[in-house]
Formats: sequence, structure tokens, C-alpha cells
Amino acid sequence: MTLHIPSNRQRGFTLVELLIVAIILAILAAIVVPQFASTTDDARSAALRSNLAGIRSAIDLYTQQHGGVLPGSSAASGGTCSGTAGTGAADSAAAVNEQLRYYSNVQGQTCSISDDPAGGVVEYPFGPYIKADIPANPVTGVTTVTVVTSGDLAMRAPAGTATGGWRYDDTSGKFIADDATGVDGNGTNYDLY
Repeated sequence: MTLHIPSNRQRGFTLVELLIVAIILAILAAIVVPQFASTTDDARSAALRSNLAGIRSAIDLYTQQHGGVLPGSSAASGGTCSGTAGTGAADSAAAVNEQLRYYSNVQGQTCSISDDPAGGVVEYPFGPYIKADIPANPVTGVTTVTVVTSGDLAMRAPAGTATGGWRYDDTSGKFIADDATGVDGNGTNYDLY
């Protein structure tokens, strides 16, 4: 008669097997992680393009409704209204923001409401063209708008002067990201979008 004695010995993984699994996981991580990093850059680039398209459309519509006058090239101040009147001077970021965000009249003067209840007349019939202030640049998070009046279609910021926000020429109507050093995943400068 043969006796079978049960063995309490358990078989586990060998050190070599564990090392092979660790190496395979490291290789997979090296392949996958950079793809997620580029996805974040792609999302920022897409958000930047979307913001630029929206703001440029608002500038175009304002210009059409105001007889070819670009936002910011005239003062947003000077109007009388029962709401909040604009205060931006000509060629200023405040004027650009107010003329796109508030209601405006033909002269570009702005108010937070379109009707003047005292006279019952629509004093500010145009706009608003954007719902809130000009948004932050999604790549840098900066909201600063630098207004230039050069009329230069290639208005990149001089070296060392970029704010990281936006750059707007109220003579040509060009609106770009003010980020001369930042590049997207394809190597294109953000200020060339």
C-alpha cells in the first residue's frame, strides 16, 4: 500500500517571472504615458483655437454693425444710461472688453442694458457680442489684453514683452495669443494661430 502524504508546499512566482512582469509593465507605461501628456497639450491648443474663433467672430460682428469701426478704436465711455456705463478710453483694453461685452450705440459708447427707461427708446441697440469678460488664454491662464495700433498684420510681441494673454490690433482687427515662446505639439507658436 502506498501512502500519499499531502504536501504543504505551495508553488509561487519565481524572481525571474516577477522581473519579466515588471519589465513588461514598465514598457507599457513608457508607451502610454506620453500619449496622455500630448492629449493635455492638444486640449489646450483646441481651447485656444476655439477662444480665438469666438473672439474673432465677435470682433467681426461688432465691426459690421458699427460701420467698419473696430472695437477699441473708439471710446466706450461718454454715453448716458441707467445701467452701468462704459469707462474705457479709445485704444484701451477696457474699451475692447466693454464694447464686446456690453450693449453699444453707433458711436461705440456702451451700457450694461440696452434700453433707457426714462425715454423708452433703445439707446444701445447693438451687442453684447460675448457673454462675459474676454476669457483667459487657456494655454497660459492670463487674461491681459494688450492693445496695439500699428496696423501690422504680423504683430508678434517684441522679445521679452509678451504678457501670455492676448494681443489685439484695433487698426487691423487682428486678435492673437500673446505668447511668442509657447509652441503646440506640432511646434507651431501659439501666437501664429
